[in-house]
Amino acid sequence: MVDREKKAFVYLRDRKAGLLEKTDSGYRFSYFPEYLSLQDAQPVSLTLPLTHEPYESEKLFPFFLGLNPEGWLLDLTSRTLKIDPENSFNILLATAGDCIGAVKIIPSDEENN
Repeated sequence: MVDREKKAFVYLRDRKAGLLEKTDSGYRFSYFPEYLSLQDAQPVSLTLPLTHEPYESEKLFPFFLGLNPEGWLLDLTSRTLKIDPENSFNILLATAGDCIGAVKIIPSDEENN
């Protein structure tokens, strides 16, 4: 599979909440100002509280990593999609558009809005 886009939109309950990016130094997650201005805005995770400042990390944030399949399902997914199982970001972009729970991740090149 071709290397995926380096940006993805993060939705919480079908609201576009933020942007997850792969950067030269790691990863960045930022909430959109429009989302933060909502009266009922909630964080996508307790580990990523609402803030105007972007979160930066050398490794993929544990919350997002936790959305990826594990074990035999990761093996099957990576073989089927032809993505290195160590490439957690691309696995996330390929699988988290339809995951269990309130959060979904949509690669920016696939969004149709």
